[in-house]
Amino acid sequence: AEAVVAACAAHDEAGRPYTPTVEQGMTIEETILRVATNIYGAHTVDFSDTAQSAIETLKGWGVGSLPVCMAKTQYSFSHEPKVLGAPSGFTLPIREIRVNAGAGFVVAVCGSMMTMPGLPTRPAALDMDMDEDGRLTGVFR
Repeated sequence: AEAVVAACAAHDEAGRPYTPTVEQGMTIEETILRVATNIYGAHTVDFSDTAQSAIETLKGWGVGSLPVCMAKTQYSFSHEPKVLGAPSGFTLPIREIRVNAGAGFVVAVCGSMMTMPGLPTRPAALDMDMDEDGRLTGVFR
């Protein structure tokens, strides 16, 4: 943490003060647009009807400024896994907005991608055992 503070101070002294990309209180759309344009190099974003509807619902519930986690390919700054590196000037499609109400944030799913499945409410490890002869039970094979 001290190194981060020192790096920020050095940038400030050099006339390049740290300015956060996202500020508290920004709407979900503003946050996504700011990340897409300032970090990923996109020209703009395109919200699907499904994503826009979810955002409007959240606004109606009074939580239209939740923090945003962006879900996209790890291979590119764009949403296209075959467009390697750092392209620029593209439109980043926001296909879906997933609400993680308990955790207090939303996930913006960019383009066509799979996300990790959720875990069951009862961990499989609770059903695993070994008998006196060393035979395993409840283990997936």
